[in-house]
This record gives sequence, C-alpha cells and structure tokens, in this order.
Amino acid sequence: MSQLLKYLLLSFLFLSVLSNQSFADSLSDAERAYFTGDYEKAEKLIRPMADQGNASAQNTLGVMYLNGQGVSQDYKEAVNWYQLAAARENVDAQYNLGLLYENGQGVSQDYQEAVKWYRLAAAQGNALAQNNLGVMYARGKGVPQDYQEAAKWHRLSAKQGHVDAQYNLGLLYKRGQGVSQDNQEAVKWYRLAADQGNALAQNNLGLLYANGKGAEQDYEGAVKWYRLSAAQGNALAQYNLGLLYFNGKGVAQNHQEALRLYQLAAEQGLVSAQYVIGWMYANGQGVQKDLIRAQMRFNLATDKGNNDAQKWRTLVAKEMTSIQINQAQKMAEDCEKRSYKNCD
Repeated sequence: MSQLLKYLLLSFLFLSVLSNQSFADSLSDAERAYFTGDYEKAEKLIRPMADQGNASAQNTLGVMYLNGQGVSQDYKEAVNWYQLAAARENVDAQYNLGLLYENGQGVSQDYQEAVKWYRLAAAQGNALAQNNLGVMYARGKGVPQDYQEAAKWHRLSAKQGHVDAQYNLGLLYKRGQGVSQDNQEAVKWYRLAADQGNALAQNNLGLLYANGKGAEQDYEGAVKWYRLSAAQGNALAQYNLGLLYFNGKGVAQNHQEALRLYQLAAEQGLVSAQYVIGWMYANGQGVQKDLIRAQMRFNLATDKGNNDAQKWRTLVAKEMTSIQINQAQKMAEDCEKRSYKNCD
C-alpha cells in the first residue's frame, strides 16, 4: 500500500471523534481488517459509520471506491463520498476531491474546482494540498500563473517535510521564479528532498555540485548524487554520471562505464545520450569504432532535432557506402520500434 493511501486511511482511524466504546471497537476492527487486506470486512465496518455521517469514514469509503478495495472500483461513487466528507470540512476529503477534479476521475476535469478544494485543504495545513496548489499556480492551471503564490504554498508544504514541495521550491530558487534567484537556497531545498530519495532533486543537486553553484565545486559529491538518482532510473542522472566517468571527474576515468550509462539513458529516449553514443562509435572511444552503429545513433538524434548529431551524420556518411548508410537507417528505424531497447 502506498504511503499516500496509508495517510488517507489514518485520517479516518485517528481523527474520528469516538462517541462510545462500541464505536471505538468498530474503528479498531476496521483498522485491522484494512491493514491485513481484508477489505470486504473493512467496508462492512466502515459503511455504517459513513452512513451515520462520520466524515472520516466517508472519506475512507471514498478511498476504497477509488482503489477498488472491498468494492468495485467506481470513481463517481468515490466522488460522492468525498463530497459528503468535504462538506463536513474533512481535510483529506477536500484534498482527494481536488485530486479527482484535477485528473478528471469521476467528474469532468475542472482545474478551477481542483484549486478550490486544494485551497480549502491547504488552509487547514494539508501538506499534499499545499504542494499541489503550488503546482497549479506555477503552471497556471485553474488560476493565473503566479510564481510568488507557487513559492508561498510550496514553502508551507516543504516546511512540513513534503519531499515534492522541497524539490519544487528548490527548482523555483534555481530558476529565480517567484523568489530571488539563489543557488544556495536551491542546494538547501534540493538536499532536503534528495535525502528523502527524490531522484529529480538528487540529479539537480549533483549538477549544482558539479558546476560549483550554490556550493563549492565537488565532483565526488556530484558522483554521489548522480549515482543515487541514476539507480532510480533517472535518464538525466545516468547521462550526467556518464559524463563524469568519461572525463574522469570525481571517479577514475572509464569510457566503458560511461558508454554503459549513456546506453541506459538512451534506452529512455534521451536525445543527447543517443548523440554521444554515436560520437563514441565514430571515434572508437570506449568501444570499437563502428561507423554503421555511429550513423544509426546520429540518425536517431538528428530525427529529434539534435544539431550536433546532424553535423556528425554528414561527416560520417562521407566515409560510408550507400549500402552501409541504408543499413544504419534501417537499424535506427528498428531501434525506434523497439522503444530504443537492445539497439546495439
């Protein structure tokens, strides 16, 4: 079960007002049933409380309909229960309702309604809603784009430890959007998010260390954060780590390891990685020189608008026969059909 779903359920388990011992026993029984995966039993125990108007029970029943736990998945029914709970000012239901309006699940997609419910939950201190409200302001969804408002809500959420808000606030400081541009503040918030395992923050923190922005230049530190992000599958981090291996910065120079990392990034469609792999094949760096494979990669990158790849494709073509050029083009087409997997 995701941490989010646990959080949503716990609002029911711990915030409900216990009017009598039998009610408390029902809550305890429902908790045990839910967390042991006996959703049908949990639903039978929760529904009577929801029918009696308990807002937290109503919210939890909405969660169960949303996820098809103990009931058939039904987004509209989830909306119905969230609305009942939200009308009673249940903060989690307000957030959940905002989420459904934003995603168009069970209701017509409506960013303004999403903002309305996020704002109500955010005003009650819900960190998830505060972060999402910040995102809506940053993107101009349901509200006029306003980076200052975005920074305000991300900060409130980030101070509660919300990892995405910490990353988002770091991004605003790095770009100078809604706040004065400040790389040191960016490093601060990226590090907090990176320590919680946010792959985007880990990559961005590595980039700041590599470039000596907001902190002293530290290639070993950059390697550390790139490696953590790359291990989570972040293509940019895989590429950036490959650059450090290729140039021997923060690690022993290793062109083969650089190529391996570039290939991981290329498999996710990162255009710059396609180009660099082509360059390595064209120049025999970390791999045996192979103009056909080089041209294949240059074709892939050129088709995505990479100008450097286009220049190299022209240069390499002068050393190839028409048969080889056609072979490279066919290999590029096959590679794309395989979603860039197993292209070499």
